[in-house]
Order: sequence, then C-alpha cells, then structure tokens
Amino acid sequence: MKEKIKILEVGLRDGLQNEIKFVSTELKLNLLQLLKASGIKNIELTSFVRKDKIPQLSDAEEFSKQVNFETEYNYSALVPNLKGLEKAIELGYKEISIFGACSETFLKKNINLSISESILQFEQVAKLAINNNIRVRGYLSTIIACPYEGKIEATKVSELVKTFLDLGVYEISLGETIGVAVPNEVEVLLSQLVKVVKPNLLAGHFHDTYGMALANVSKSLEFGIRTFDSSFGGIGGCPYAKGASGNLATEDLVYLLENSNFDTGINLDKLIEASILIEQILEKPLLSKTYLARKKILF
Repeated sequence: MKEKIKILEVGLRDGLQNEIKFVSTELKLNLLQLLKASGIKNIELTSFVRKDKIPQLSDAEEFSKQVNFETEYNYSALVPNLKGLEKAIELGYKEISIFGACSETFLKKNINLSISESILQFEQVAKLAINNNIRVRGYLSTIIACPYEGKIEATKVSELVKTFLDLGVYEISLGETIGVAVPNEVEVLLSQLVKVVKPNLLAGHFHDTYGMALANVSKSLEFGIRTFDSSFGGIGGCPYAKGASGNLATEDLVYLLENSNFDTGINLDKLIEASILIEQILEKPLLSKTYLARKKILF
C-alpha cells in the first residue's frame, strides 16, 4: 500500500496574493470547486489582512461566507492578529495559520513586528483559537536564507520551531521563502530539527525560483516529512526575484509523489482544469512543467 502524503493547496491565498490582476469572488469559488473535484482536501482559502495591503484578498469575508465549512474538506485562513482571528471565528473556520519568520528584517518588513513581538501576538491568537476549538498551523519563513540578512543558522530555526510548538500549533510549515536552497542545505537544517521535533509535526513549503523545489521535497521525504504546501499551476511569483517562479506547482509535486510510490489522493488531469482556468483569468502563461506537458496531451 502506498504511503499517504498530505498536500496543502495554497494557491487561492499565497498564490493569488502577489497577482496584480484581481480575481473576483465568483471566479475564486469556481477555482475552489475545480480544486475540490481534483481530490484536494486541504485548502488555504484566504487571509484576513488590511484591504489596502493585499487588495487581491479584500473579498476574504465575502468569499468565506459562500464556503460550507461543515464538510470533509479542511479549509484554513491566515490571520495576522486577534482582529483577523475574530473574523475567522465568526465565519466558521476550524483552522487558522499564523505567519512568522527566522529573520528579524524580513518579519519587520512583512508584518512590522520583531520576532519577539510577533511571538507575543501569536500567543494571544493561538490561545483564543484553541479555546474556540480551532486548530492553529504555523508558518515559519526564511528557514534557509533571507533576502536581507543572507543565510539563516539552523540553530535559530530550531529554537523558533520549539517556540511555535509551545504556542500550541499542530504543524509548522517550513518556508524556503526565496527559493535559493539546495538539498544539502535542507539536509543540514532537517538533521538539526529532527533532534528536537518529530517530522510529522513539520511541513515543507518550498519555492521554485531556481528550480530546486522538487529536489528539496525529495530530501525532506528522506527525513520523514509527509506534508507539503504547493500552489496549482505554480501561481504566485517570488517578490524578491523578479520574473522568477515562486511557489512549487501542485502538478509538479503530485507527479513526483505519485510516481515515487506515494499516494496524494489527487487526480492530476482534473487538477490541470483548475490551472487552465487561472491561466485564462491571469492572462499569462503558467510555468509548471507537468502542467505544460499534460495540457499538451489532454488538449
């Protein structure tokens, strides 16, 4: 029997948030239906952030109101603070995410907080969420390198992983934010982390700026990690490497895993239907190699 892998689809939030062309709520709902039809069970829908900060997600409340949370699908939202959490609770979310970083400079530029300040805020958010029977997932970005501070020490990542677990998060998504890491760097980091945390509490979130995402996934699998984040079609560019690809494409991840004796539960051809639609909406070509190859065969 094939071993199960959990894939968290982040395209509707992480993928779209960097896209300039606004995608309407109706189209987001259409995309959601196509993603569900492909067999994806874990989907990050949106983020409750200021509308002027990320206009693409300004319809977070309207979008969420049209989603049925009483299903077998696990929907989540990124919340930056207590106000965002209160909105998520009101709308019926059963899982939320918090966003931290291993770089002081990166975090300051993203959420205008230092690492210590962010932890204090996360403590409040996590406590209220857990008291309301809402699961909390933690994003920890810049795990290998930061566009401002350069290389990040593995010991620093390890310390923050332990801090996040103390907050009560059930899973920590390790974000290789600018996509510069190679497998031996991932090996060094994970060798340190598995000494202090079980691999089933970790997830891989690799960007594909230099085409290393799948290689880093393969290395993570060697360390027992069985959860990965990805974005359909590979949407969501890297803001620190103009013109480069950002998120790992879900199609590429599924192709690798299904052909490596793992079970994702995702139908690749049906997933491509969602990517075809977003390609039409954004009016620009997608970069996923698997998408391009299968699209030629299917259509």
